[in-house]
Amino acid sequence: MSEHKRISERLAAGDGPPDHITDPVDVVPVLNIANVLTMFRIVLVPVFVFTLLVDGGHDTMWRLITTGVFALAALTDRYDGQIARERGLVTDFGKLMDPIADKALIGAALIGLSILGDLPWWVTIVILGRELGVTALRFWVLRHAVIPASRGGKLKTLLQALAIGLFLLPLPHPWEWVAWTFMISAVVATIVTGVDYVWQAIALRRTAADQSSP
Repeated sequence: MSEHKRISERLAAGDGPPDHITDPVDVVPVLNIANVLTMFRIVLVPVFVFTLLVDGGHDTMWRLITTGVFALAALTDRYDGQIARERGLVTDFGKLMDPIADKALIGAALIGLSILGDLPWWVTIVILGRELGVTALRFWVLRHAVIPASRGGKLKTLLQALAIGLFLLPLPHPWEWVAWTFMISAVVATIVTGVDYVWQAIALRRTAADQSSP
C-alpha cells in the first residue's frame, strides 16, 4: 500500500498525520517493477534497430519479428506508468527515464524507416522536431509549473505507435494506404498538440511573470 493511501486511511479513522520520528515515510525503491519495465523498453531499442536493419531491412520474416519487438516495447510503455501510479511506485528515476525510453523507441523507428526509404524524411523530422521542442518547453517552464500530459498528447502517442507498427508490417501494396492514413493522422496530431504545448508554456510563463511583478 502506498504511503499516500496509508495516510488517507489513518486520517479517515481519526488518527493524525504520521510523526516524522516514530512513523517514517517509506522510500520507494528505484528497483521496482514499473522501472524495470521502463528499462526493458530501453534495452529493446537496440534489439529493435538490429532486427529492422538486418538483411537490408526488407526481409518479410525479419520485418514480422521487428513488428513484434516494437509491439512488446510499446506494451511496456502502456503499463509501466499505470503500475507505478496504482502501486505507489512513482520515482524521480521513472519520471526521467520513461519519456527518454519513449522518444528513443519512436525516434529509432522513424529514423530506421526513413533510412530504408519506407518513410519520407519530412515525417521523421516533423515528429522528432516536435518531440524535442516540447521537451525544451518543459524545461523552459519547469521552475514555474509542470505542463501536464493532455488527452491529445496521449492520442498522438497512440496514433504514432499504430502508424509505425503498420509501416513495419510487410503489407501488400493495396493496403499501404491504411498505414499512411494512420501516419498522416499522427503527424496532424503531433503538430496540433505541439502548438497547444507552446500556448500552454507561454501562458504559464506570463502567469508566473505577473505573479512575481510588484
